[in-house]
Amino acid sequence: MLNIVLVEPEIPNNTGNIGRLCVGTESRLHLIHPFGFVINDKNLKRSGLDYWVHLDVTEYQNVAEWKAQIPDLSRVFLMSSHATTSYLDIEFQDGDWLVFGKESVGLSQEVLDQFEHHLKIPMSNKIRSFNIANSVAFVVGEARRQIWTAHK
Repeated sequence: MLNIVLVEPEIPNNTGNIGRLCVGTESRLHLIHPFGFVINDKNLKRSGLDYWVHLDVTEYQNVAEWKAQIPDLSRVFLMSSHATTSYLDIEFQDGDWLVFGKESVGLSQEVLDQFEHHLKIPMSNKIRSFNIANSVAFVVGEARRQIWTAHK
């Protein structure tokens, strides 16, 4: 099972879509406060639909609280448009932590400095970034493909 981490998510529709992806891929969702919205049916219903009740989700008050419960920090991968290593060059494992920052600015330098592995999603130089829900889908899809292939 993969662990998907959203640090300070701002847009409820994105979080709802990612929650639905987590249910469909049997991944866990970890949400780190503060949020730009309130988690309730009104904000998540449209994108998370009725899947939210099936979601394995944990909330943390801050990065330190989340980080304290990670068993192996070497398996934490932070997504950043400033990274030099592509997520396509990583050998993912079951239980890995895939970390995404808030929609407006990504992960803070303070968070990036706490972890070794920073990954980018290759893209055209005509855009700054992909939508976070799409970014999560890219990385989760590749990680699941690798894990599934390894277990065949």
